[in-house]
Amino acid sequence: MIRATQVKGQHHWKEAPADTVVLDFDDRHRRRMVMAGTRGLEFLLDLENAVSLRGGDALVLEDGRLIEVVAAPEPLIEIRCKDPQHLVRVGWHLGNRHLPTQIMPKGLRIRRDHVIEAMVKGLGARVIEIEAPFDPEGGAYAGGGHAHAAHDHASHDHGHHDHAGDHHHDEHCDHDHHHDHSHAHDHK
Repeated sequence: MIRATQVKGQHHWKEAPADTVVLDFDDRHRRRMVMAGTRGLEFLLDLENAVSLRGGDALVLEDGRLIEVVAAPEPLIEIRCKDPQHLVRVGWHLGNRHLPTQIMPKGLRIRRDHVIEAMVKGLGARVIEIEAPFDPEGGAYAGGGHAHAAHDHASHDHGHHDHAGDHHHDEHCDHDHHHDHSHAHDHK
C-alpha cells in the first residue's frame, strides 16, 4: 500500500490533488492510519510524528502525488458575547477546562457539550448550534500551526475524566496538574 509520509501546509501547494480526504477533528490528529480518499485511493498515513492536520493541507504520497485534506463539518456551538471583555472571560473558562476552542471573528466555537453549554449560558453568553468544520487553536506548545504530539493518538484511549470543579482533559493536555493521581500513559 502506498504511504503518505509528509504534509504540505495549508495552501502551500499548487498541484492538482490526486484525491481528497474529508476528516473530522479527531481524525486530523494522527500519525499512522489507513485512509481512503473520496475518489477511492487507499493509502497509509505514515508520519514520523503525530501532526494536527488542517483543512487545506496536503498529504504527500511516496510517488509525489498529493491528497488534499478537507475538514469535515461537525456539530458545534458558536458562542457569542456582548463585548470583547465578556468574550475573554468566557474564553478563559473554556481554556481552564482544556477544551479545544476555535477563535472566530465574532465568537468562539467548541464541540457540542450540554454541560459546557449550560456553563457558557450561565456566564451570559449566547449559544448557537451549528454544523461546520472544526479547526481549534493548536495551543501554546504547538509549533508553526501544526501541533506535534509526542505519541501516537491511535495507540491508546484519551477518554475524558473528571476532577473536582468539572475539569476536563483531552489530547491537548500538556502539563502537570498536581492532583493526587497519575496522568501517565503507556507510550510504546
